[in-house]
Amino acid sequence: MNYVNEIRNAINSVTETLGKQIDDSKINIVDCGLPHLPTPLAPGTMGVYAFLYGDRFLKIGKAGPNSNARFQSHHYNPHSSQSNLAKSILRDMEMAQFGLTENGIGSWIKANCRRIDILLDQSLGYFALELVEAMLHFIYEPKYEGFNSQRN
Repeated sequence: MNYVNEIRNAINSVTETLGKQIDDSKINIVDCGLPHLPTPLAPGTMGVYAFLYGDRFLKIGKAGPNSNARFQSHHYNPHSSQSNLAKSILRDMEMAQFGLTENGIGSWIKANCRRIDILLDQSLGYFALELVEAMLHFIYEPKYEGFNSQRN
């Protein structure tokens, strides 16, 4: 599946429908591959990140221009924040089969989860960042977003 094209088309379609189309030069979508190495946010950018295991989206989140730690490292360490991918995976009974530990989860995520970064020019503003994140939540329904009681 070519998620880069799919995501770009979705952003273009939604923003055009809303009458506020985002210029392609202000968005860079990077499929970091599998395995992946997280990179920092470039100056003047903000981002939405998505983690997949197989063809299942696990987590989609956002980081503003002053939140590089959230973008680059928080999701690999279960103790880094209240909500992160590492913590969610360790709590998931379906993932227990892999024998994951707090010390090894970060390396496992990098080796086994594909990451896609949607980098937006900071000039687009926070509402554009939130729109892209919400749109991707709606399209891909990531496993570790929201509460089970909020799902269909």
